[in-house]
Amino acid sequence: MLNKPGNTVRKARQLRRTLTLPEIALWEQLRMRPSGWKFRRQHPAGPYVLHFYCSKARLCVEVDGEAHSFDEQAARDARRDALLASHGIKTLRMSAREVLRDLDAVMTHILGSAAARLPLHHPAMPGGPPRAKRRED
Repeated sequence: MLNKPGNTVRKARQLRRTLTLPEIALWEQLRMRPSGWKFRRQHPAGPYVLHFYCSKARLCVEVDGEAHSFDEQAARDARRDALLASHGIKTLRMSAREVLRDLDAVMTHILGSAAARLPLHHPAMPGGPPRAKRRED
């Protein structure tokens, strides 16, 4: 059964108070808006609560413990990631062990993934001025 929106918000609030050690370590870095990226922690999204979410890049960062390596949990994670992807949200899964072992590498990967999600340029506005044609030399 899917959570009602109010239940998801309550669950997110509870999870914000009970972060795991790897989540705390990562949040301490993400809350400083590295490279100008704003992340939210324990962000409600439909029936799910995303560990960390950057709306500008439409990027979800999950910190996975050992339980996520079991078949049943891995299948649930895959379904969840597919649903988020159908809404244009990419999920990065970071192991809790890796966050504790090499936080700098994890941050580099997250920030690189966020930057890669932005378009190289903004499309022209509809009805805007025409673009100049390039002259061939």
